Amino acid sequence: VQLQASGGGLVQAGGSLRLSCVDSGRTSRLYAMGWFRQAPGKEREFVAAIGSSGGRTDYAKSVKGRFTISRDNGNNTAYLQMNSLKPEDTAVYYCAAGATSHYSTVPRPLTSYNYWGKGTLVTVSS
Repeated sequence: VQLQASGGGLVQAGGSLRLSCVDSGRTSRLYAMGWFRQAPGKEREFVAAIGSSGGRTDYAKSVKGRFTISRDNGNNTAYLQMNSLKPEDTAVYYCAAGATSHYSTVPRPLTSYNYWGKGTLVTVSS
């Protein structure tokens, strides 16, 4: 698994961005995929996760209803659609892949993820 996140940028509050996470190793279809973020001075936190089959998702309370995680296993890519962005969403966003025992498992802990991509910066202006 070799992950590369992209799609970050500067957007006004209320706007939208879509992040992509491409696996050049082409094996991430076997893993749960997660998105995490880290704001300046804060710890990295869970944002969203999707099971390896794509059938189950989980979201942090702070983004539920605004963000949507999805994946295209045929193209080895995971996505994070972010709508109604708020200044507090400003952070570096990371994608990660984690081995799970079941295709519907959607882990939250950072320690459940084995592979991490370099982050992409999202800045939301007020």
